[in-house]
Amino acid sequence: MSEEMEVEAAEQHQLNTKTESGEVSDNQSDEASYSWPVINYDLSPYRTHHFFNQFRTTSNPNNFFKGVKWSPDGSCFLTCSDDNTLRVFTLPYDEGGYLVDNSSAAEETDSYSASVVVSEGESVYDYCWYPYMSSSSPDTCVFASSTRDHPIHLWDTYSGQLCCTYRAYDAMDEITAAFSIAFNPSGTKIFAGYNKSLRVFDIHRPGRDFGHHSTLQGNKEGQSGIISSIAFSPSKNGLLATGSYSQTTALYREDNMELLYVLHGQEGGVTQVQFSKDGNFLYTGGRKDPYILCWDIRNTVDIVYKLYRSSESTNQRIHFDVEPHGHHLGTGGQDGSVHIYNLQTGQWVSSFQAASDTVNGFSYHPFLPMAATSSGHRRFVGLDDSYEDMVLSGNENCLSVWSFYSSTANTDSADQDIQPEDSKVTNGQPELENLHDQP
Repeated sequence: MSEEMEVEAAEQHQLNTKTESGEVSDNQSDEASYSWPVINYDLSPYRTHHFFNQFRTTSNPNNFFKGVKWSPDGSCFLTCSDDNTLRVFTLPYDEGGYLVDNSSAAEETDSYSASVVVSEGESVYDYCWYPYMSSSSPDTCVFASSTRDHPIHLWDTYSGQLCCTYRAYDAMDEITAAFSIAFNPSGTKIFAGYNKSLRVFDIHRPGRDFGHHSTLQGNKEGQSGIISSIAFSPSKNGLLATGSYSQTTALYREDNMELLYVLHGQEGGVTQVQFSKDGNFLYTGGRKDPYILCWDIRNTVDIVYKLYRSSESTNQRIHFDVEPHGHHLGTGGQDGSVHIYNLQTGQWVSSFQAASDTVNGFSYHPFLPMAATSSGHRRFVGLDDSYEDMVLSGNENCLSVWSFYSSTANTDSADQDIQPEDSKVTNGQPELENLHDQP
């Protein structure tokens, strides 16, 4: 990680904070002039790109994707698969600068090949993009990954080369792997989750220097278990949330790591946490738990509403995502469908069939009316079976990019706080109405 990245991140952070004194940043001016696409969920999206062949081999025909994440600038997306490999797929453009649409291509072939393939030594626990990644600035084009029995790695997006490592050690002075990782909003630190603890690395100081924060205090208060997921609030209120396999979610202040709340209610170990765009609500999902829970962090007495997804009988992480507008949430499930929910009402809006097996990854494009899905699960071969007997279609263990039908509109309301209608406060206590069940 070069010093240029530090300077650029600092300048970006200064631009973002100037608005507090009445100044308008360049980024906000660009956002004001940009008309965000409004997705029409009444029409099912169409698949523009599809991948499944290139990551299957004769020795590993059951290799499957485990997740997908768009880059912050939307130029590419990053995938993780069961063969301990991370792949970067860059969106193709023609000579005229228009996005290539491969929707009419044959389903027996991949739309195109991955631009970068990174092989890790062991199973990948977590991965994330640098928050200020921009293809116009090569120094910022990096992503981090955490792997079993390995330190945290920082990879170059274009070359696939290892940039630097961040190492944590246990009481026996042996390297211990992070189960979850996330960059802070300013892009200067990596927060990593371990068993009953968080470690904070300065990205400009690779090696074994880190800050240590225990999530379980001496009086046994706090958050126990493995910290499986980390998310920062996008509203610059200085909050971060951590999920644990102990079925709890905790909220902290980033500056001093003060514990604010511990939320209980997930039926399984928490596998993902994500804030709403205004930072007032938190969405959590768990392993073998059919519901995504919505919490109002200003009043954490009870759950605001529940969003159903088919995940009762799988140990897989099933990722969900909030659209750039912040009005809708999309999630996969074991039924092979992607379900869309209205975050204001907590009601089911629509769904579409994305694969023939478990959809474990869903990610909205940060600017365009597009999304990416990944699917697959481990299939066990019996003693009398062979891999030749395992015939998978192109809609199983696959990756797809979808385009939604949209229209441009005035989206000033998108920046307003989204207050769920189901969260009615009476004397400081929320009244829960119409908790959503299975669609």
